[in-house]
Amino acid sequence: MFSSVGIVSAQRAQFDIPLQFKSGAVLPRYEIVYETYGTLNADKSNAILICHALSGHHHVAGTYSEQPKNVGWWDNMVGPGKPIDTDKFFVVGLNNLGGCHGSTGPISINPETGKPFGSSFPVITVEDWVESQARLADFLGIQQFAAVVGGSLGGMQALQWSLAFPDRVRHVLAIASAPRLTAQNIAFNDVARNAILTDPDFHGGDFYAHGVVPTRGLRLARMLGHITYLSDDAMADKFGRELRAEKFNYGFDIEFEIESYLRYQGDKFAAYFDANTYLLMTKALDYFDPAHACEGDLNKAFAAAKANFLVISFTTDWRFSPERSREIVRPLLHNRRNVSYAEITSAHGHDSFLMPDLHYLEVMQSYLNNIHRENTK
Repeated sequence: MFSSVGIVSAQRAQFDIPLQFKSGAVLPRYEIVYETYGTLNADKSNAILICHALSGHHHVAGTYSEQPKNVGWWDNMVGPGKPIDTDKFFVVGLNNLGGCHGSTGPISINPETGKPFGSSFPVITVEDWVESQARLADFLGIQQFAAVVGGSLGGMQALQWSLAFPDRVRHVLAIASAPRLTAQNIAFNDVARNAILTDPDFHGGDFYAHGVVPTRGLRLARMLGHITYLSDDAMADKFGRELRAEKFNYGFDIEFEIESYLRYQGDKFAAYFDANTYLLMTKALDYFDPAHACEGDLNKAFAAAKANFLVISFTTDWRFSPERSREIVRPLLHNRRNVSYAEITSAHGHDSFLMPDLHYLEVMQSYLNNIHRENTK
């Protein structure tokens, strides 16, 4: 039985050097909230960066003393004896800019106005996040990461690290990810955003001043997203066509267990997540496409990469299907990069990258053990 990293605490780094976004907008100063686990070795060669997905944040592992039930979102992956072993690695998790868990974002106070940024917070891209993450690495004295790891949108950030800072990352682990979204994925994101944008309580993104939250829009966005994170088999096994009562009520209230589950997930999400952050995160997903500047050619796009790669996909993930992961593998092989690819049989759909599947954990642990052996040679 592996143990947890135990009680952890969030830290805050402040940056006064302006950050210019890909859009041309400039953030004069900002803060990034982060957590670390394990010990940085003497030559600072054992650092691993964890990049979070759409609704993720800096709290990757462990618990808080004041919130013992608030367990990190990847606690099954990060900790002593776990695949990302904190007895071997110094692990950094952060909340990306534009987030709503402490880093500078739409809910933060704009020092120039004394009010929340709201709709004035710049549209952000994966490239912008990676630039800010590199500055955090500088702040921590880390010149090169042993690995950058991420699932879904986090995987895109890991890929971007290999392109923007090829000499600053030795290994990239991209899990349940893609080199760019399909049209279908962009469509799902647009529907989710429109649920928020058309909510009467959204007020063009400046709902804070009105003392309201676009709860209905957030609920619908999360419900739609959650459907795409699960596989058909997982839904069938967990809910089937089970009714909450013994008979049909012939109305539009909740009758099926799956309806109850989705509304619960929607309500829970709307209670803590920021609507503007949701818009920013999904748009960053849409924009990510390293091949865009290379006439659509992924082979050219990945020519800059120097890292070794582990790419993992899951059989029932239809949001980021195995074929999307193979779209990462092919241009890396074309450029003669060292690539390991694993397609894991799982019933959990896109959420598989968060699950404690034994085969998945063994693949991760084996690869990371090899990284550790490199460090100790």
